[in-house]
Amino acid sequence: MGVIDRLKAIGPGALVAAAFIGPGTVTTASVIGAEYAYLLVWTIAFSILATIVLQEMSARLGLITQEGLGEAFRDEFDNPIPQTITVALVVSAIGIGTAAFQTGNIVGGAAGLSTITGISENVWGPVIGLVAAGLLWTGNYKLIERVFVGLVGIMGTAFLLNALMVRPDLGSLTGGLVPTVPEGSAYLIAGLVGTTVVGYNLFLHASTVQERWDGPEDLAECRADTIGMIVVGGIITTAIVVTAAAVFPAGTEIDNVGEMADQLEPVFGGYALTFFAIGLFAAGFTSAMSAPLAGAYATAGALGWERDLTSTRFRAIWMTILGVGIVFSALDYNPVQVIVFAQVANGLLLPILAVFLIYAMNNRDLLGEYTNTTLQNVLGGIVTLVVVGIGLRTLYDVLVL
Repeated sequence: MGVIDRLKAIGPGALVAAAFIGPGTVTTASVIGAEYAYLLVWTIAFSILATIVLQEMSARLGLITQEGLGEAFRDEFDNPIPQTITVALVVSAIGIGTAAFQTGNIVGGAAGLSTITGISENVWGPVIGLVAAGLLWTGNYKLIERVFVGLVGIMGTAFLLNALMVRPDLGSLTGGLVPTVPEGSAYLIAGLVGTTVVGYNLFLHASTVQERWDGPEDLAECRADTIGMIVVGGIITTAIVVTAAAVFPAGTEIDNVGEMADQLEPVFGGYALTFFAIGLFAAGFTSAMSAPLAGAYATAGALGWERDLTSTRFRAIWMTILGVGIVFSALDYNPVQVIVFAQVANGLLLPILAVFLIYAMNNRDLLGEYTNTTLQNVLGGIVTLVVVGIGLRTLYDVLVL
């Protein structure tokens, strides 16, 4: 297969990679690089492996059953009580959660454009939201997928050029693959894993593989796309850590990516700052599109509605999610209480999703010969235990601290 054919084969995996490399991941990776240099690079490797394990299962479930994760979740329970609880949890965590975090996605993308143009984020925020709305409104999945592939390419190129400019110490970078937990780093480890292993991506992936492929005969190509694009996402995250480690003295505490941009300004005549700003814009814009799309797939599936990109209900869901982000970004308002609620809901949902996904992937009536292997179950079990730990940590941070 030639290079052009390989690029054409890129599919829903690009949406997943773009979705987890949002402003939150850029910020967390920057903080990790500034405070601990390369010591936590192993966390990226683990996060990517965990994401591959769960996303492969989700994609396989969608491809083989031709159902979304929301439908599988809903259909698993005959009793109306657990079914209602499940639907409420999915709608709360995914629907309301994506709306809450949408402001950060839009503002992150706007911050990148503001750095380049000097025009206020409050102006760029609504523009980004409206452009995202226009693309989603087309209902053309192939177009949406191509936009994601292109933006992942732009984002990857921008952040990788930054990393190459600062000339990383490859020996130290490789050494960072050895697991170590420096004092005070636990919250950052949990944060990076939490921004990479994203619950709504499981819904997004299970549904979008059906838009791209027809059935079991496409499983090999689907897996290659999933693994390849998630690994690309890991490389991009590593590039951000490398850049931060190079431009900040070890142990520097930073609060936001604005400090990262300021530190990059004098590097290589300002080109590094421009590349970083372009990468940040691409990260924010892709997340501003993927979050409403994932929220619509999850909510529509859980409620038993049609998952058609052109259906009125489906559009109403993503428009609501996107609209919340546009309004809050224009008003420069951070919906703290809604975000806290979303964190709690997501902290509860992700472990449940992981357990349910593994359970479903062992159901021969559902998947036949495509059920999990022993190795897949073991890896899934390890990832689930970590996800449970992160969920408990999130709940503790939100409810106690």
